[in-house]
Amino acid sequence: MIQVLGLSSHPRKDLPPAVDDVSFEACAGRVTALLGAPGAGRTTVLRLMLELQPGLGVARFKGRPLHEIPHPAREVGTLLGDVPGHPARTVRGHLRMLCAATGLPARRADELLEAVGLVSLREERLSSLSHGLDRRLGLACALLPDPHTLVLDEPAAGLSAREGRWLHGVLRAHAERGGTVLFTTGDSKEAARNADRVVALNEGKVVADLAAADFARTRLRPRVAVRSPHAARLAALLTKEARTDRRSLEVVREEANRLSVYGSTCADVGEAAFRHGILVHQLADEVGDMGCSAAPPSSAERSGGTRPDVTQSARARSVPEAYVPEASGAETSEPSGRPTPVRPAAGRPTPSLSTPDRPTPAPTVPGPAAAASPVRRPPAVRGPGGRGPGVLVHGTRGPRAQQPAETSPRSHAQNPAAHSAATLPGFIHVRPAPSPLQPLRYELRRAAGVGTGYFTTAAVLLTSALVAVLLAHTGHTPQHRLLAAWPRQIPLPPAALGAGLLGAIAFGDEFRHPALAADRGTVPRRLGLLTAKLLVSGATALLIAFLALGCDLEVLYLVYGQELTRVPGNWLSLGAGWFALVVGCAWAGVLAAGLFRSTTAGLAAVLAVPVAVVPLVQHVFGAPSVRAAAGIAGRLRELTLPQWPFGGERYVAALARLVAQPVGGALTLSLGALLCAYVCTTLRTRAR
Repeated sequence: MIQVLGLSSHPRKDLPPAVDDVSFEACAGRVTALLGAPGAGRTTVLRLMLELQPGLGVARFKGRPLHEIPHPAREVGTLLGDVPGHPARTVRGHLRMLCAATGLPARRADELLEAVGLVSLREERLSSLSHGLDRRLGLACALLPDPHTLVLDEPAAGLSAREGRWLHGVLRAHAERGGTVLFTTGDSKEAARNADRVVALNEGKVVADLAAADFARTRLRPRVAVRSPHAARLAALLTKEARTDRRSLEVVREEANRLSVYGSTCADVGEAAFRHGILVHQLADEVGDMGCSAAPPSSAERSGGTRPDVTQSARARSVPEAYVPEASGAETSEPSGRPTPVRPAAGRPTPSLSTPDRPTPAPTVPGPAAAASPVRRPPAVRGPGGRGPGVLVHGTRGPRAQQPAETSPRSHAQNPAAHSAATLPGFIHVRPAPSPLQPLRYELRRAAGVGTGYFTTAAVLLTSALVAVLLAHTGHTPQHRLLAAWPRQIPLPPAALGAGLLGAIAFGDEFRHPALAADRGTVPRRLGLLTAKLLVSGATALLIAFLALGCDLEVLYLVYGQELTRVPGNWLSLGAGWFALVVGCAWAGVLAAGLFRSTTAGLAAVLAVPVAVVPLVQHVFGAPSVRAAAGIAGRLRELTLPQWPFGGERYVAALARLVAQPVGGALTLSLGALLCAYVCTTLRTRAR
């Protein structure tokens, strides 16, 4: 169950707030539609509910705000906009990556692929999916952790009629299992056809909260759509005959050759056109949308009176399929126990929802829980004499108290005085972006799910081998630089540059395609995620360094023989320095990309080490006042009373000499500065 109390967005510069004191309920086991025209505040309401933007009010999911739920993704499944993901990732790989992020087994991805009908497309890239398939994948992402509540922003927008029926069928099945479904739409006929309850918004305020059957009866008007080359003449004749017979009839001229006739039938319009010899190209029953801001018709209007205040823009919409339930008697039950659909009154034709491929069931009368919902009537939407039908309308602004979990807008309607005397709910703070529950498994699936790492590694090995051959051909290159393919003219060897690029991509892709933090624009800077990225990028860098060294040795042996492939005597220290250089570049790329939110910035930080930091370190350590680190091994042995096991002081001394080198010192200094900046940024984000 969803309880929304007093949601309000922050005021804009010279404009009123997009959402102003919105309150409603979405009950479990039912589908609720949040209806509104573009700009009415539907998406802002969802973002406030999900704590994606700051504001006022409170939204409770099963009695608790979202920030108090330990794992919000397992309680609330969301679909806001397109599916955020790397375009080169496969459908199955994307779902398996999200399984690791939410702590689910990988087989859950295959179950969802079968449920949404994407099994045959599991190896398709995200960039190749059509809009309808993207909607299916987005629904699979929302259903992945099997949440109780689904919150979707215009899930059927842009879909065909068949795809829309399938999607709403899935939502209906989820509600019938006891879940809560809330979706937004700008089509009132879609809301009346697929929801149990409709909450209408206009200019950021609730103007109606009705059962779907009541909403359809009071807000949707049947009409006859006519196309004729003599539309003006036909409109005048129909108006004249209705005035003569004293019938309530309204003719709206929508286009040059199109009319919308309210208060008549296809038979009457067709007979009138035939009597006067007027050619008709189209004659069909449709439903006109009165709009969210239009008041429901009064009792006099429903009995045959005219309605002069309905504007042409509010009546001129046309949708070929719609369900228009009219007033009916008490609800009856069929032998199956399901409520009987509302049947239209006699003499009022209802368009069929059946299509050649799949019929769509008509909405049913809401149960007692929905029927018992109270109403509030402000003067702005009452009918003549203040006796318009009940519409749940947004109350006036005023202080309201923080309410307990069991309090609902229904109690406010029963006691308006207490409602106005209460205080406003508290502030809504932006909830931190979720971090992967299994960061190492998530990072492995993220890195292996696209071909960037494989292509980069292949390019690095090829470039390193070619550079090594060219250096051997020119001569005068030391053996250790020849094996590393590192000429003095370039700042870093190809292996180090490739490792730094992959490290920068590891965090850069999180900001370009924020699968973990959709619609937040941020990525969780958690230390667990950073540790996983450092481990994976470090292992990848070690593999690249080993493969590059092996490829260079093999190519030099094939081209020049055994003369240039001799192993240096100090191979152990050289190898340690080589692997440390490549891993350090990879880590510098990870930290810089996570700090500056850009792959380019991460690669620039890697290149800045030999270009800018190394000259600085050489200048500092080359000064006359700097003492040499001689005898460091002996002093390390004297540092502690017990002896270092297995001659550990030698390894510590080798590490110290490695750091004392210009490149090693510069890389160590850069890594330390980036790590401190990353940790400070993380702590500052958590303190907000």
